[in-house]
Amino acid sequence: WAGPLWAGLPVVGWLGTDDRRKKEPEVFQTVSDGLKKLYKTKLLPLEESYKFHEFHSPALEDADFDNKPMVLLVGQYSTGKTSFIRYLLEQDFPGMRIGPEPTTDSFIAVMHGDTEGVVPGNALVVDPKKPFRKLNAFGNAFLNRFVCAQLPNPVLESISVIDTPGILSGEKQRISRGYDFAAVLEWFAERVDRIILLFDAHKLDISDEFSEVIKALKNHEDKIRVVLNKADQIETQQLMRVYGALMWSLGKIVNTPEVVRVYIGSFWSHPLLIPDNRKLFEAEEQDLFKDIQSLPRNAALRKLNDLIKRARLAKVHAYIISSLKKEMPSVFGKENKKKELIGTLGDIYKRIEREHQISPGDFPNLKKMQDQLQAQDLTKFQPLKPKLLEAVDDMLANDIAGLMVLVRQEETQRPNAVVKGGAFDGTLDGPFGHGYGEGAGEGIDEAEWVVARDKPAYDEIFYTLSPVNGKVTGANAKKEMVKSKLPNTVLGKIWKLADIDKDGMLDDEEFALANHLIKVKLEGHELPSELPAHLVPPSKRKIPE
Repeated sequence: WAGPLWAGLPVVGWLGTDDRRKKEPEVFQTVSDGLKKLYKTKLLPLEESYKFHEFHSPALEDADFDNKPMVLLVGQYSTGKTSFIRYLLEQDFPGMRIGPEPTTDSFIAVMHGDTEGVVPGNALVVDPKKPFRKLNAFGNAFLNRFVCAQLPNPVLESISVIDTPGILSGEKQRISRGYDFAAVLEWFAERVDRIILLFDAHKLDISDEFSEVIKALKNHEDKIRVVLNKADQIETQQLMRVYGALMWSLGKIVNTPEVVRVYIGSFWSHPLLIPDNRKLFEAEEQDLFKDIQSLPRNAALRKLNDLIKRARLAKVHAYIISSLKKEMPSVFGKENKKKELIGTLGDIYKRIEREHQISPGDFPNLKKMQDQLQAQDLTKFQPLKPKLLEAVDDMLANDIAGLMVLVRQEETQRPNAVVKGGAFDGTLDGPFGHGYGEGAGEGIDEAEWVVARDKPAYDEIFYTLSPVNGKVTGANAKKEMVKSKLPNTVLGKIWKLADIDKDGMLDDEEFALANHLIKVKLEGHELPSELPAHLVPPSKRKIPE
């Protein structure tokens, strides 16, 4: 049995019980099923042994692997967070309050439910089906400010949205919250699929608490998107300056070499105050919607990615804790040694980095770790247990690769897993769809062939290219087409679209169509992948496909 019979099956490791220490091959049915088992059998024992949950993040639960993708909205008060949710859902949700003053003073999880209603925080954290059970660690002050608004809405069938209290400026307000706001946001950041930071183009200041919050989102930069809201309230020149100022401010806080993606717009259903940038806002909104709509398709990959991040941190944490344990004296001078070790924690980091070839980016924040260690009894820490670390290494090296294959399979089986309903459906079809009647879509509703307007001018050029039997050769057409200065790849595509009868030559209608498509491209529009019906020349419309 031990040999080639089992070859090729993904091996899922230690089952944790001493008497069944043999490797058992197991094929996972779904990605979330696989992640749950790997976490419980391989990563959780390491986390528990080295008090990972006291230092970094509570243990994961089944609901964390099963839940729908979540979008977290963060921003200073009155930046339009609640209005943004209202805009996406196209309906009010229970507990919603909107106003210029700090109105939303609670965390509101907006989720799908068969009936409308509000579930208070204390009830939420005991519901095993919801991924919020570990939030009870933040205490009553937080739970009294946490609710779940449930309502039947098509958008919420595929994603959930977390509305957060408006971030205030000044020290006083931060103390009066009664719970660690940044820590709660960090907890959510670990578990959500997308973090949207909202800024108001009208009053662009980043308060101390906001910059602290953005710093707490470190390690989750890949999930962050920025929305510059209420951009219709200022003129183009002002908007350009505000955008520049926002990028400069973010560059100082978000420590990534890449530029954060910023979407500019007015995300509510009121008329635009200054409509000059309408086209820009429409394009930006489409991009943001596409980004949110892709979340269900990428949810499994995100959970896998987050588990890998967590496993790397847990490994480093185990090395740190066991190193401290090793240095502690067994009898005398414990307190002095503890102070010394905490003071030289940076050197311990460097040593672990060298000994185990770990990248500096995998280490937890030094200052925070030093503060947390003050309250711990270092003598009670566990020494290094190689078997626990081997199990996690095995998970990262072998099991995750097997799950990656499954992720791809799940993605191909559900190619249409996108967010539907609400504002996402508003612009899908019809004349208000993005780019309708522009570029290659121009003339879509007209009875006349749209190219006919400019055909006389194109015909003049056509007859200078010495056509034979009413057609110009590819070589002659090329001489004219390259004058557009478009690259050959683009001109090649235009040729394929225009040469409808595929005879390698262009007649006068096909030549006019090629020039029309060149004009479309030069005006900055995209070329269609197939020729739309309204662009097919009238004489060619009978040709069967």
